[in-house]
Amino acid sequence: MNAATKPAFTVDAFENGVIDPDAFDHVAHVYVAWLYLERFTLLEAIAKFDAALRRLTVSLDIPGKYHATITWFFMLLIAERRNAVPDSDWFRFRRDNDDLVSDGKVLQRYYDSETLASDRARQSFVLPDKLSA
Repeated sequence: MNAATKPAFTVDAFENGVIDPDAFDHVAHVYVAWLYLERFTLLEAIAKFDAALRRLTVSLDIPGKYHATITWFFMLLIAERRNAVPDSDWFRFRRDNDDLVSDGKVLQRYYDSETLASDRARQSFVLPDKLSA
């Protein structure tokens, strides 16, 4: 998916679990999180996105794919970056925040791999254990 393409997902479709799981890649996750933050306050967005993602993984019979720390961390980071450029649309946000959607290294700047692999981090949010670079 290139920067000019908007994923074909909505908050309502995500909430109701009527999405194509094969098309729901990392960019789509970030886009839907961005939509939640467009619609709700940060705390509401985290709670609603987290609950919907948990429901979705259960309904798809893949509850082990859910990861609380990754979910919450991305919601917080997306919110922080949205707030830095409040009038940004998805296309600009996507272009300006490529590290969130494509290189896969943003987590490595903030977390040790052992921390992310832990059951504790999978089940509940764990604060970053590395300084960002």
